[in-house]
Amino acid sequence: MGKLSFKLLQLTRSNAKSKQPCLVNRLHYASGYTQQNAGFSLLELIVVMVMIGILSAIAAPGWLAFVNRQQVNKANDAVLAALREAQREAKNKKLSYSVSFQKNSTTQNVEVAIYRTDIGISTWKSLGTDIGVSSNKFLLGGNLAGQNIASTTTNSPVSYPLSASAKITFDYMGALTLPNNFGTVAAGTEAPGLKIVVAVPSSTNSTLPSSVKRCVIVKTLLGSMLTAQDDKCS
Repeated sequence: MGKLSFKLLQLTRSNAKSKQPCLVNRLHYASGYTQQNAGFSLLELIVVMVMIGILSAIAAPGWLAFVNRQQVNKANDAVLAALREAQREAKNKKLSYSVSFQKNSTTQNVEVAIYRTDIGISTWKSLGTDIGVSSNKFLLGGNLAGQNIASTTTNSPVSYPLSASAKITFDYMGALTLPNNFGTVAAGTEAPGLKIVVAVPSSTNSTLPSSVKRCVIVKTLLGSMLTAQDDKCS
């Protein structure tokens, strides 16, 4: 019995040794095959690059429009914040406060000034810089013909750029100072209110607004405000 076991052990070792070269040859062949076929062909790379280019061309306009909408929303929030700050300062200090907006002709930034009405403007600051708004990419418009006076033009009351003399002023109670005018009222309609508009420029003419607009509207004598967009800002 012991001799038989010894012979079987020898036979097993012999078979294992005979299979080792075959296994080594297979591994060597597989390794060689993998090395020769690694990576991508030039044709494959070209196809991938063409596909990326096509997808980018399709996605880029939509992405740009999305970014513009986000930026113009932030700019409009900054306009609203400026008006509310002036109204709050007027109430707190029991003095008349004004807000003026302008498009800087040098930097092209939309700028805002909040100031005591009796002292006048001391400094301008770029609109929305603290919240990451690039205000030089937008148009500034409105329907203000003077202090708290809306334009009486009915066909196109909102003009670009906004008049430098235009401003909104709050009295010591936070209401609009007199005189004031909320615009021409057609039969069966309400007055348009005092509008400050920020708009994305048209792709064909950078001096004209596109359909993407945001605005803040002062609606009542008490200085209540609301925000609107697109055709409601015209």
